[in-house]
Amino acid sequence: MSGKWFSKFASFLSTMTGRPVTFVLAVAMVIVWALTGPLFHYSDTWQLVINTSTTIVTFLMVFLIQNTQNRDTAAMQIKLDELIRALGGAHNALLDLEELEEKDLTRFRRHYEKLAEEARAVLRAGGSDTDSPFVDNRDDRDEDRRSGKGRDGKPGAVEQRD
Repeated sequence: MSGKWFSKFASFLSTMTGRPVTFVLAVAMVIVWALTGPLFHYSDTWQLVINTSTTIVTFLMVFLIQNTQNRDTAAMQIKLDELIRALGGAHNALLDLEELEEKDLTRFRRHYEKLAEEARAVLRAGGSDTDSPFVDNRDDRDEDRRSGKGRDGKPGAVEQRD
């Protein structure tokens, strides 16, 4: 059985349910239900209507959202794999990383955490790092804050940056 029809259906439905008009319609349905309460004397059946319908919609939406999320994640992983493959100097061993076992992922994570720690130490020492967000936005107050100096450069209260 081909899942292509379901993927198209799930994509269409997730697009439709994510629109503001759909939310407004859902709110309108709840308001109509609430307004009919006095008509049905707030009976158990009246309450059961909203409970059952919302439960069914929630149950079905879980599968719809999961399908859409799985496809989006797979597409993103393929795009990331292509970027890794296309960049010179990138490690092709990182391709398809999401398929590795947890112990291998932990090993990679530790390696990159160590690289990040080393890069931050270099930045704190006044060095630079490629495309670091702190290199261009750094000012004298950053160093004063780290050392506990005030605006006048003397030890004292450190001002908070806006």
